[in-house]
Amino acid sequence: MKNNLPESPVTQMLADYLRENRLRRTPERFRILNMIYSIDGSFDIDTLLKHMEEKKFRVSRATVYNTITLLINANLVTHHQFGNKSRYEKCLDNEKCHLICTKCARITETTIHNLKETITTDIKKFHLTHYSLYIYGLCNKCHQAMRRRQKKNSSKKTEP
Repeated sequence: MKNNLPESPVTQMLADYLRENRLRRTPERFRILNMIYSIDGSFDIDTLLKHMEEKKFRVSRATVYNTITLLINANLVTHHQFGNKSRYEKCLDNEKCHLICTKCARITETTIHNLKETITTDIKKFHLTHYSLYIYGLCNKCHQAMRRRQKKNSSKKTEP
């Protein structure tokens, strides 16, 4: 591949997508893609820019946003909207689900093993490329606080 970037399945997928859509193969697009695939878990644009700056790779915020949109269209990146927070995450080799606290909005990433096999077994003629799962509830801290409030309120009701 040009630009002295290592060949990987994701860089090949991006190269194919760019060729099929008659888009330019710029070094910035491949560097941004590789940076995203070096990040574990989800990230926001500021985090991505910080990682790139640490690697001495300077690129404009507009280029990052445009490239993220292109990578989403190429099914290489997933966009998550958690309330008013936009987060992004690599698609390939990423089987994460998100536990979202409905009280404090804390997001915890985890995995559910064998989900892909279950889906592909149960849903015939469906070719899974990636998934995103959101589970809503209360984080332990918020749940404990709620239980303390409930206990406090119930003890006040029983007092004469």
